[in-house]
Amino acid sequence: MSMDMKMNMLFFLVLFASAISSSLAKGSLQQTLLPSEFDDGSNASSARHLLEDESQAQTSVDLAQGFMSNDELEWAIQEFGQRCSNISRVYSIGKSVNGFPLWVIEISDKPGEEETEPAFKYIGNVHGDEPVGRELLIFLANWLCDNHLKDPLATLIVENVHLHLLPSMNPDGFSLRKRGNANNIDLNRDFPDQFVFINDDEDSRQPETRAIMNWLRDIRFTASATLHGGALVANYPWDGSDDKRTKYYGCPDDDAFRFMSSIYSHSHYNMSSSKEFLGGITNGAAWYPLYGGMQDWNYIHAGCFELTLEISDNKWPNAAELPFLWRYNKMSMLNLVASLVKTGVHGRIYSSGDGRPLPGSIIVSGINYTVRAGNTFGDYHRILAPRDKYEVVATMPGYKSKNTTIWLDEGPVTLDFVLDPEVSVKGSVLRNIYDCDCNGESKQEFVQFLWGTHLEVFFVVIVVLGFLLLLFQRRQKVKFSTSRQSAGAKRTVEV
Repeated sequence: MSMDMKMNMLFFLVLFASAISSSLAKGSLQQTLLPSEFDDGSNASSARHLLEDESQAQTSVDLAQGFMSNDELEWAIQEFGQRCSNISRVYSIGKSVNGFPLWVIEISDKPGEEETEPAFKYIGNVHGDEPVGRELLIFLANWLCDNHLKDPLATLIVENVHLHLLPSMNPDGFSLRKRGNANNIDLNRDFPDQFVFINDDEDSRQPETRAIMNWLRDIRFTASATLHGGALVANYPWDGSDDKRTKYYGCPDDDAFRFMSSIYSHSHYNMSSSKEFLGGITNGAAWYPLYGGMQDWNYIHAGCFELTLEISDNKWPNAAELPFLWRYNKMSMLNLVASLVKTGVHGRIYSSGDGRPLPGSIIVSGINYTVRAGNTFGDYHRILAPRDKYEVVATMPGYKSKNTTIWLDEGPVTLDFVLDPEVSVKGSVLRNIYDCDCNGESKQEFVQFLWGTHLEVFFVVIVVLGFLLLLFQRRQKVKFSTSRQSAGAKRTVEV
């Protein structure tokens, strides 16, 4: 055999062995999920797809195979409500274009009751072709139900937070395997925007959008996150910029949002090691500007600190990967919710006159943003980045404002305010309240009566009334003291 023939045979043998090796490797990867398959280094190629409708991709394959259908999701939610009825309730906030209910699971030790505890919401499947979030929220609900009596973190969340889960905001888009809803509208471009005056007519908005807006009018959420797919990063406001350019454009609470985003990123399996996004977080406008988004609307109009979480590089991963995606996002989802009571400033606003709660406002000096206290309990929850000094101011129309300076460590601070009624220029508050239309003669007779023989009796009555008022204030203070429990070293301050 000639030398050339031997070389040719050797060349074909190498090619044959290489082909077999490649085939075996491919089969192995299909059977066993490796961490490298979720390497965030793929963000650069996949992130840009978030701007496009990918509904035409892979039409020959049912992308949703192995994912719950809308009917199966509805059954799972209702079944959860029955199995875990002691810590949950199931309710609907409206319907989609095609009439499918937008089901919500609330998880709390007192579901449906108004308390002084903060409320958090997760929303999945905003885009119909990003279904991972709807599956992970069912994983989260079941884990909390199974572990709230034995896992400290689960106990903390159930006993101290009202957690609301909307697995699918866009069930029609999911069934149609496309980004928009049944009217082909991108729901994350359908909200009022501060920079572009669109969507100002509420009646012209999509029913799913109106349902979200009405939901936030009914419930005062402290924080929120929406679950998306196509990248691996925690996105925070602003999503748009004033000049429509791609640049870093932070909101007044930029430090707090960076802190929240880092909680999610660093609790994740590999989000914080992203090669595209430093620390696995990004300002929305610095990534790519968008307008009409739900994230900015929450912060501006509802007092809710919302993040946009991209939790899977692949929008339609193989359904077999869902347990792994849950494992990679589990601690992130839990820690973000728990951060509401593990950090920040919390408290209530009272009236010094009668001890009743006041629906006042909380302002932090140097941050152009107002957090409003609840109407019923006068409670507030202010998210702030730790390891800093803050001057906190409480205000209420008709009352004198009060302020105090705190140092926020890693743990939460409870800060209650007792506000004094303002005294009018014409006289005291009591004078204004009890002022009457009596004529001058009757007033003069009343003054003469007081300065006559009954002056001593009048003085005794005033002393007794003052003593009773003091007792009443003490009783009210005990009655309205907060029962909220939080983890970590909690400091309580009253101003």
